[in-house]
Amino acid sequence: TRRLRRSETTIRTTHRGAAARRRRTSKMVSTRSAQKAEDDSLHVAAPFAHLALALLTVAPLFTAVNTNLNVLLTASLAVYAGAHRSVRPAASGLTEAMSKQDAMRFPIVGSCVLLGFFILFKYLPADLINKLMTGYFLLLGVAALTGALAPVLGLCMPRALAVKRLNFGTIPTIKFITDEPTRLSLTVAELVAGVVSVAFSLWYVMKKHWIANNALGLAFSLTGIEFLTLESVQIGTILLVGLFFYDIFWVFCTPVMVSVAKSFDAPIKLLFPKGFVVDAKQQFSMLGLGDIVIPGIYVALILRMDIALRAAAKKARRPKPRSYFPAVAFGYVAGLGTTILVMNVFNAAQPALLYIVPGILGGTFTRALFAGGLKELGEVWRYGDEEDEEGESTKSK
Repeated sequence: TRRLRRSETTIRTTHRGAAARRRRTSKMVSTRSAQKAEDDSLHVAAPFAHLALALLTVAPLFTAVNTNLNVLLTASLAVYAGAHRSVRPAASGLTEAMSKQDAMRFPIVGSCVLLGFFILFKYLPADLINKLMTGYFLLLGVAALTGALAPVLGLCMPRALAVKRLNFGTIPTIKFITDEPTRLSLTVAELVAGVVSVAFSLWYVMKKHWIANNALGLAFSLTGIEFLTLESVQIGTILLVGLFFYDIFWVFCTPVMVSVAKSFDAPIKLLFPKGFVVDAKQQFSMLGLGDIVIPGIYVALILRMDIALRAAAKKARRPKPRSYFPAVAFGYVAGLGTTILVMNVFNAAQPALLYIVPGILGGTFTRALFAGGLKELGEVWRYGDEEDEEGESTKSK
């Protein structure tokens, strides 16, 4: 009987000890997750690129900036900064991944939307359409600017204050928009950034100033590159090749794209002053956000591929693998530069993806061929393909 009681006491003690260890482990994991979330909320990727982008945006207010150089530097910095911003969200699974089917459908859906706007502008008052779209982009602009400004403003505050979370209740389910009630909570940094973003967006609505337009456009571009991801080189190639022909058709074969771009009074394009800004009648060159975001999500994929391959090589104690990001980033700069050159020579609008797509895909595959021949090219082509197939099979189940 004594032995039985001792055994029961030992078992209970062991169970209590195991439960206590599980609670401690769970608490440690929860603490680490909270700490990581705080670090991510205050993390500013590629800070010098963001700073250069901000300075370049306001520079025409103070001095004459060559328009072509401004276009090239602004778009390149946005792609570089956006690619680095995508690393942490992608690793945490907070991004929206594009499947092969999405990539194949994208040019078709884009064509339908573009043609739809062309018809609307042709048969309805442009002011009415622009007012409706301004309201829509106002909401998106507040969200995008808040996401871009919150980490920066958070670094200017005491950490404990910046990450303090405030709860504002629960938003009920909205039919066709949300599937369940959404809890509304913001950190102090996000709340302050939200107030600044609302004021800035209202300034855009009232004045339609080109600085406000570019700030919103860049916020959309950075957010798009950060949270829309490609999971494999094959998906990226399908998307880019499809949009390569899409851009050629709608710019060279029809007046649709140029007409919609000129009629659309919303931050879907960046405006670059021609010379020093002196009055409200200033003339501008423009660059569509698609020429930044679409190549940008592919460049971001290549950056994440480099990071993943380096991590795998380090874990396996293999030599450091070859880097592809510099070659692909250079391909983007060269492609956009060629677009600007041809546009100035022929004095006509050019489909930027006609030159950018060969630049970034050529940069990828040429780098692979020089680095390791057909074997290396095959490995790059297959990068991410297995993971993508597993993800699609999981979704179908």
